[in-house]
Amino acid sequence: MGVSILDFHEIDKTKLAMAGGKGANLGELSRMEGIQVPGGFCVTTDVYKKVTANNETFNSLLNQLSVLKADNRKAISDTAAKIRKVIEAIVIPDDIQQEITRHLKKLGEGHAYAVRSSATAEDLPTASFAGQQDTYLNITGKEAILAHISKCWASLFTDRAVTYRLQNGFDHRKVYLSVVIQQMIFPDAAGIMFTADPVTSNRKVVSIDASFGLGEALVSGIVNADNYKVREGRIIDRKISSKKLAVLASAEGGTKQQEIGPEQQSEPTLTNKEIRTLERIGRKIEAYFGSPQDIEWCLHKGKFYIVQSRPITTLYPIPEANDSENHVYISVGHQQMMTDAMKPLGLSFFLLTTGGAMHKAGGRLFADIAAALASPASRKKIISVVGQSHPLIKDALMTIVKRKGFIKSLPDDNKAADQRSRNKVMSWTFPPEFENNPAIAADLIKASQASIEALKQQIQTKSGSDLFDFIPEDIQELKKVSFNPKSLNIIMMAMHAATWINQNMMKWLGEKNVADTLSLSVSNNITAEMGLELLDVADVIRPYPEVVAYLQQAKDDNFLEGLVKLKGGQEARDAINAYLNKYGMRCAGEIDITKTRWSEKPIILVPMILSHVRNFEPGASRLKFEQGQQAALKKEQELLDRLKQLPGGKRKAAEAKQMISLIRNFAGYREYPKYGVINRYFVYRQALLKEAAQLVRANVIHEKEDIYYLFFEELREVVRTNKLDYQVINKRKDEYKLYDKLTPPPVITSDGEIVTGEYKHENMPAGAIPGLAVSSGVVEGRARVILNMEDADIEEGDILITTFTDPSWTPLFVSIKGLVTEVGGLMTHGAVIAREYGLPAVVGVDKATRLIKDGQRIRVNGTDGYIEVL
Repeated sequence: MGVSILDFHEIDKTKLAMAGGKGANLGELSRMEGIQVPGGFCVTTDVYKKVTANNETFNSLLNQLSVLKADNRKAISDTAAKIRKVIEAIVIPDDIQQEITRHLKKLGEGHAYAVRSSATAEDLPTASFAGQQDTYLNITGKEAILAHISKCWASLFTDRAVTYRLQNGFDHRKVYLSVVIQQMIFPDAAGIMFTADPVTSNRKVVSIDASFGLGEALVSGIVNADNYKVREGRIIDRKISSKKLAVLASAEGGTKQQEIGPEQQSEPTLTNKEIRTLERIGRKIEAYFGSPQDIEWCLHKGKFYIVQSRPITTLYPIPEANDSENHVYISVGHQQMMTDAMKPLGLSFFLLTTGGAMHKAGGRLFADIAAALASPASRKKIISVVGQSHPLIKDALMTIVKRKGFIKSLPDDNKAADQRSRNKVMSWTFPPEFENNPAIAADLIKASQASIEALKQQIQTKSGSDLFDFIPEDIQELKKVSFNPKSLNIIMMAMHAATWINQNMMKWLGEKNVADTLSLSVSNNITAEMGLELLDVADVIRPYPEVVAYLQQAKDDNFLEGLVKLKGGQEARDAINAYLNKYGMRCAGEIDITKTRWSEKPIILVPMILSHVRNFEPGASRLKFEQGQQAALKKEQELLDRLKQLPGGKRKAAEAKQMISLIRNFAGYREYPKYGVINRYFVYRQALLKEAAQLVRANVIHEKEDIYYLFFEELREVVRTNKLDYQVINKRKDEYKLYDKLTPPPVITSDGEIVTGEYKHENMPAGAIPGLAVSSGVVEGRARVILNMEDADIEEGDILITTFTDPSWTPLFVSIKGLVTEVGGLMTHGAVIAREYGLPAVVGVDKATRLIKDGQRIRVNGTDGYIEVL
């Protein structure tokens, strides 16, 4: 057997497997000069392994626990209770009892001790597990300490600890428990210190919670603690709470609650000097561990003792910068309606395509707009442009700009602004040579398609290093086609026309968001067509009950092969294949080239096809399009008639007609450039996966998907040399798992502060949830909270609630009658398609998928921008 007992001074971070997270951190803290840590030792994981290894009942129950799902609460609770009972009944071997006695004698047998659980998966940089296992305070005497060691082992199987492990993919058999025995300090005050503000994530602000007595009062929530915020030695905020109770040591062992005298209840727990001392200790510990820390401290007779320090695992990483200047970063994902973490190859392609100076953090991209905010001229433009589509981001930027000294303002000089700002904000006017001709959009589409066909031919001859030279060259062609000035002009024309219509119809006729109705069923909207054409696929399948029954049972991607044996199967297969030929390069999160495409996993489409078969009559796609067209024409006629009645009505009607024509001719084209980009991405993807297959055959990588964890230039080098350090892949897979759980902030500063904005809604009903109105109308229905498109079980008339929607979600839009998303702006894809289909929609709704429960009846107000839970 290995080492049974280790004193704190014998432990460092290399002993994590033996001492657990808490024990390893205490060992490290004990080594720090000037940091007071109460003495103690760890009963190592070797002891836990020894006492449980050959216990048949324990191992049999563990087998039962391993097959349970996280939502099976009753079975988890019953099995975990049995395991705890078994562990508490295990007798600790004599040799280990003797060793524990020896260590207690060294520290002082008469002392009281804290007995704390320290799991091997606890207090790690990637998972905190804080509060999952138990701690026992003021334990005296050898027998009581031995009993509480068993209780700590048993607490590895509390319901919450088991559920947390199941949710986070930790194997119960691979998580072991060490027990920390630490001398008790009976403090005058205790609390928790975060070396980054837990509310705003600002890394320069230390946040201290403090109360009288033991820190348990604070941890268990029986007392409102004082809170102090400190920045570089300056106390910037303090909240003194009324502290009616304290937790103190009990003479019989354990702890007791005691009322605090009235004269002391509203006294600050700490003096200014003590607050600053604590901040200095916190910064010292943070520097030692190399990351922001969550620190438990206590104050006894004027001296601070540290009883725990663990990394804060919930902070969003700060985008990297090469200087110490202040920076303001806005999330690219919030503009692109794709806030999922991206793998390195996905980030590479997005950066190659956009060519912008962007910053990576947490698997996402951010644009630094500090330079643009520094100049009064460009500041006004950027806040105006962002504000039109993302009011919350605008509000956050206004908050930052108002702060004294964070952004140093340049002289109000346009030349200086242009030189200084790398982020040139587009100010747009009608180009003089412009003609309002719908053929322009059709010609651009034809040119894009011809270019993609040429790419498909050329890439077939490329492999190895040639392919890696060819792709960046072709990306130049992608940029030329997708960001063609003509293309950009007609998109801007349609946006300008919609804004003009909305502003002037409100001013002249008192009618809100009129452009939404005028945008119904416009031409050349490839994404809207994609949604309607899946209805046509359903029309082919609906007459064949055998095919419908077969699809209901289909589970894997080979289902297309089995179709041909059925009556109507060949027709169904042809219809699905024709759809995939046109749209199979799409998928959720499609701007990330590493995401699996519909062509590669066509089973994704089956639930939507079956939903359409069930919910619609034949010919629904044509009917829906015609209904939208009729509604738009009717609205146009009604507006023009009303305008003609006004003073100067003839001129107003003529101007409005011109703007409506621009919307009808060009608003749909807004979706096409992205479709072109994703088409090309699919061609690149297939070529790179061929290279990956070669690398698998050469035993350079284990599976094709490993290439996703390499940046483009790294992959080029691996293909050239047939060599790879596999640790890079493993490290990045772990990072991606961590990033995937993070929620990216719309706005973050170089201090790590997440700055949030607020909606300024007037006359919103009490209790309503605010958002951004992007598609007019008011609708009531059943909320369907769907986080993954593959899990969509939609009935006609449901209201879709999700984090974000990109074009791949469009086939669902034909079944729903309203849309609510957490991310989005006025011109993001979900908003454009909602207007095209006439769906009331509210986007940018913070925590919508948590605030609205699946199945609730809700009202969505897409005109004023809020949701009511009915």
